[in-house]
Amino acid sequence: MEAELENVRVEVADKVAIVTLDRPPVNALDTPTWRELAVAFESLGARRDVNVAIFNATGKVFCAGVDLVDSPKRHRPDGRPEDDAPQGDPRDQLDSGLLPRRTFFSLYDCAVPVIGAIDGKAIGAGAMLVGLCDMVVATPRFEMALTEINVGVLGGVKATQRFVGPYLAKRMFLTGEYVGAEELYRRGCIEAVVEPDELMATARALADKIAAKSPIAVRLAKESANRVEYMDLKEGYRTEQDYTTRVKRYADSDEAGKAFGERRPPAFRWE
Repeated sequence: MEAELENVRVEVADKVAIVTLDRPPVNALDTPTWRELAVAFESLGARRDVNVAIFNATGKVFCAGVDLVDSPKRHRPDGRPEDDAPQGDPRDQLDSGLLPRRTFFSLYDCAVPVIGAIDGKAIGAGAMLVGLCDMVVATPRFEMALTEINVGVLGGVKATQRFVGPYLAKRMFLTGEYVGAEELYRRGCIEAVVEPDELMATARALADKIAAKSPIAVRLAKESANRVEYMDLKEGYRTEQDYTTRVKRYADSDEAGKAFGERRPPAFRWE
């Protein structure tokens, strides 16, 4: 990783990484936290001991969105977070949205699948973090909202469309109202709604199923799924065929087939 993380923790065991957002009291996203989340998810691609990640947060709020005290500092046209402070990265000065995009896309493009284990509110940018996970399990306390319209800004609807569909996302975008876990489960957006003390065990059970697969196949499968998401049917299926050709080049692909036929656990070697 680029530096020691203060507001994000990464723990790895049995091929599962647990990425925890921990910035009390409401896990609001300031500049360091944006950067730390990006570093955390980007770093997983370089680890052979990780097949899947679980994304959760501490406290009663999953993520309250952008830190409204920090945000104006990040948008200053002079490139200084404070008066008389040194100027920062010129790329951020010219494009104040660069860092949030890096964070969001580090989650969407994470080399391994990410399971959101969500408890409490996810607001604005926090709702986007949820919507960019590959799968989501949640507690009854989970509810999400795009409240940007209430404070005179806009954003987040595209990722939310991906998660909840275009019509509910538009309703959320225009009204700023919350949508709860039960409605999201009814609409097929989340895998399960469980009590808080069962949340991590439920996410871990799902993660363990993925962790048992070929690490090469898992990474190529996620990349393939992301690439075909917005393609038309014919182009998408042709791309999937190309990924099948790619994965079959590896010995782990042969091992998966042999183990299945012989009804034994596979022994993958990253080969």
